[in-house]
Amino acid sequence: MYTMIVFSAQALPEGRVFGLDTQTLIGIGIQLLNGIILAVALGFILYKPVKEFMQRRTERIRSKINEADAAMAKANELIAEYERKIKEINKERLAILEAANLEVAEERKRILDEARKEADEIRKRALEKIAEDKKHLEKETRLYIIEVASLMAQKYIAQSMDAETQERLFEEALAQLEAAQWQN
Repeated sequence: MYTMIVFSAQALPEGRVFGLDTQTLIGIGIQLLNGIILAVALGFILYKPVKEFMQRRTERIRSKINEADAAMAKANELIAEYERKIKEINKERLAILEAANLEVAEERKRILDEARKEADEIRKRALEKIAEDKKHLEKETRLYIIEVASLMAQKYIAQSMDAETQERLFEEALAQLEAAQWQN
């Protein structure tokens, strides 16, 4: 091996790393030709399957993109539908609240009207009771005044009249009282 290295070192001209002779050029040419033949052969052999594989892959990616676009469009439709439904629900909620407020206002008005009617009836009954009490009081007061007046008159007459005149006046007063009671 050592001899080989020494022999190859002698074959090289001085100052050069390797020798560029015809055999080296032929070897390089053959390797280039082999590379080209291999590339062409592999191109013919593998071009169609690789192209088909790449086409299928492209179609798969395109179909996934189309599916994603369709799903996105469907999602956007659903979002629009949900937003529309939410708006409808809000409108319905507002309508229900408005109807409830109207019912409450009507109920409040009805209750107030009933309360006013009851208050008027109570006031009317109270006024009737007061009128009855007033009549009763007037009647009692009249009777009391008559009784007091008769007592005063009796005392006055008892002092200034005799028994016979007293008896006659008493009978007349009693007759007038009886007549007055029958008229009321």
